[in-house]
Amino acid sequence: MTTPTAPNTPLRIGLLGTGPWARNTQAPALAAHPGVQLSGVWGRRPEAAAALAADHGAKAYTGETGIDELFAASDAVAFALPPDIQAPLAARAAAAGCHLLMDKPVATTVAGARAVAEAAELAGVASVVFCTLRFAAGTADWIAEQAALDGWFTARAQWLSALYAPGANNEYAASPWRAEKGGLWDVGPHVLSVLIPVLGEVTEVTAARGPVGTTHLVLRHTSGASSTVTLGLGAPLGAVGMELELRGERGVVALPRWDDAVGSFRAAVDALIDSVRTGVAHPCDVRFGLRLTELLARAEAGLGPVPAP
Repeated sequence: MTTPTAPNTPLRIGLLGTGPWARNTQAPALAAHPGVQLSGVWGRRPEAAAALAADHGAKAYTGETGIDELFAASDAVAFALPPDIQAPLAARAAAAGCHLLMDKPVATTVAGARAVAEAAELAGVASVVFCTLRFAAGTADWIAEQAALDGWFTARAQWLSALYAPGANNEYAASPWRAEKGGLWDVGPHVLSVLIPVLGEVTEVTAARGPVGTTHLVLRHTSGASSTVTLGLGAPLGAVGMELELRGERGVVALPRWDDAVGSFRAAVDALIDSVRTGVAHPCDVRFGLRLTELLARAEAGLGPVPAP
């Protein structure tokens, strides 16, 4: 790992991406963080990069040369890009000596995710993958508390959104990669990031298709427990919701509610800063991101071809 930053020196973090997630969550969290200097904003559209950078008093970058210029001006970079654009740029950032604050999924191919993990290891940079529930106030502590207990028998999780439902008006629905990969890849990493630390690594996964792009998973874990998961982005408006329930020797417990994406991302920034300064890898690092991609790819392969209408 590169030399840790001095405790009182802000970490210079550049942001790649200018879409809704960057505007609504990452840029505000980085600009307001007392331990961070927002070193710049890079975007594929110059006007969007200029607007978002101006909103937060940062410099705008664009184009191929702009990427390298932002890397040179940064100690770390945060990504708000589609996963398969994020992955090669993250490997490039690591090679330039930048620590990585990545969005989930790291990539939608195992090869892409592995390339990032290998680049980060070779460069010795710190990494954090922003699986929201691992950092959100309330849910982060809850996960740690349940992971410290034994005797879990089974778990049930549902994450249903209505991005594509008639009458829905959600700016994230315009994302091409979400439309192509669906809830399995968009919200699947969140659910797995909770189940794995509590129930153990996934040893078996079975997948089945549900209505309107919904995916159902049955998982077996190293603890011996099993879990069932339902993931979808095209549910009816009246069916939306997220819940996760654990059952075991001590009874039934449910994941608390959360709704502060900016605060959760700020906690992920804290985790990256801590990893940079201590040299201790975070449990939700790029290697964990690779593992999530491996599991999601295995589930996707198990779905088989889309049946004819």
